[in-house]
Amino acid sequence: MSQVIRVLVVDDQFLIRAGLVGLLKAAPGTEVVGEAVDGEEAVALAARLRPDVILMDIRMPGGNGIDATARILAEAPDPAPRVLILTTFDLDEYVYGALRVGASGFLLKDSGPERLLAAVAAVAGGDHLFAPSVTRRLVEAFAHRAAPAAEETVRSGAPELDALTGREREVLRLTGKGLSNGQIAGELHISEATVKTHLNRAMGKLGLASRAQAVVVAYESGLVVPGL
Repeated sequence: MSQVIRVLVVDDQFLIRAGLVGLLKAAPGTEVVGEAVDGEEAVALAARLRPDVILMDIRMPGGNGIDATARILAEAPDPAPRVLILTTFDLDEYVYGALRVGASGFLLKDSGPERLLAAVAAVAGGDHLFAPSVTRRLVEAFAHRAAPAAEETVRSGAPELDALTGREREVLRLTGKGLSNGQIAGELHISEATVKTHLNRAMGKLGLASRAQAVVVAYESGLVVPGL
């Protein structure tokens, strides 16, 4: 990633988009490389402009943010852009869908300027945006609907997890339960660097783009069961 964070802003509402662009342009260390009004335009601009971070509205006519995020991340060469979802409600099934396909995090549209700029810097640097417990709360709000299937998966085993070592599975499970790297390190009596290595290897084997997506997979594979 370049020293200056290159940002693509995607929102169908002109005033919101203009406000975001104005804020980012005034902030040191960020550059707005493009604006899109819907998902289709976002996909095209992401491929052409190669931004570091995409601020993606979740509900738009002409292609929603979930589909656009999935296409952008599937088609992008390395390093893929980090997608930061813009939403009105934190417990939003659309946001869950976006995290499921690889978005790095989400941000409420009424967040203040400092929060927005900190979020852009965080995801650009590869960090997870929220405390793991916040992502877990969102995932549990919607993953509970699949709880019976998840319980059956636990009994029968999840084939997609077969590629993981025992330690990688354990780190993924604790990540899904909302523990930070430091907490996982304490639980397993290993260093935080080792936790990060195991998690990165697990994510690589499973083709995951973000920590938030790892939490989703931990639930949907049955490795973590909501409420347990």
